[in-house]
Amino acid sequence: MTKNHSYIDLFSGCGGLSLGLHNAGWKGIFAIEKSIDAFKTLEYNLIKKKKHFDWPNWLDQKNHEINEVIARHSQELINLRGTVDMVAGGPPCQGFSMAGRRVETDSRNDLVNSYVKFIDLVRPKIIFFENVKGFTMGFKNNKKRGKAYSQHVVEELESLGYTVKGQLINFSEYGIPQKRTRFILVGIQNELILSKPEINKETFFENIKENRQAFLKESKLKANPTLEDAISDLLQSNGTVDSETPNFKAGIYGGVSSDYQKYARRNKKIDSKIDSHRYVKHTKPIVDRFKIALEKGLTSAEYRELFKLKKSSTKILVADKPTPTITTLPDDYIHYCEPRIMTVREYARIQSFPDWYEFKGKYTTGGIRRTQEVPRYSQIGNAIPPLFSEQAGLILTKILGHV
Repeated sequence: MTKNHSYIDLFSGCGGLSLGLHNAGWKGIFAIEKSIDAFKTLEYNLIKKKKHFDWPNWLDQKNHEINEVIARHSQELINLRGTVDMVAGGPPCQGFSMAGRRVETDSRNDLVNSYVKFIDLVRPKIIFFENVKGFTMGFKNNKKRGKAYSQHVVEELESLGYTVKGQLINFSEYGIPQKRTRFILVGIQNELILSKPEINKETFFENIKENRQAFLKESKLKANPTLEDAISDLLQSNGTVDSETPNFKAGIYGGVSSDYQKYARRNKKIDSKIDSHRYVKHTKPIVDRFKIALEKGLTSAEYRELFKLKKSSTKILVADKPTPTITTLPDDYIHYCEPRIMTVREYARIQSFPDWYEFKGKYTTGGIRRTQEVPRYSQIGNAIPPLFSEQAGLILTKILGHV
């Protein structure tokens, strides 16, 4: 029996990347995630349920900040050299995101350097890095280096002895019902490439694209699934039950109407409770406004103009297309056929989390707490879709040659 490949998940969030790698046959060593809330979700599903991580005894099994781990455990990290197949994950992207204000001085951008430092200590065979599209674009007022952070990271990793390639990938082409383009970077130790002449910097991107149709066919899925494919069995019109939160209602399953829904609901019974499918309690004026938008078939621009709204990011979703990239703000999206925003579970479906995966922590937060708390919507909006990371994990396995 082939030994599972080992990896460390940095900035792991609620576990989207790790779940996909788990499904692809990888074994986690440990995960680093600063947020208590996001770590609770990862812990519940992948540590307690799936026993996915072989957690080292020198590191407490809890949420951690990467710089603290580097400061306190640099020798233990160095001792891991030669035993770690991959370090995966990408630093928080808010400072780079095109959906935000793109602030170069955002302190979270400095975590890129922490990431490089961690790689230098551990020296894994392979690096798998994900970030937002904006990571590939330079900041207009950049006086230090008029180049994108992606180029900076490539140069830093090359200086550590890696052959590196980064590329933008649209996840909808890999079975996710969302037009979500992300920067994917793969680094391979130069020694590994010298010993395997069939591998080069293009190998990952060529192979994952070539393998896409076969993977989706085997999984009974398709490229570019629609929003309706993803969530039409989760309508409020199916009926409601009491939520785990007092005074809130939650949804129940309707009939399965797509292969994607079968995929999401595997290992779930029709009469079982749906995790995190709690409906928001909108005021009547908001519901009436949403109804008008749906009845008139307004575009997002028409909706904002009709109701004289200053908020520019509200999107009215459509049934027969993948969604735009979902963010951490659920109020930005109106359901395609019901006068409401989407539930956490519908968010999770769009990001390809299976229904058995449960989310922990608050549903939402606001104000200054948004800088300290990571509620369920944010956990999902920040995640790497596990359906994509599973496909990535299979190709990375091939690159390592243990097939």
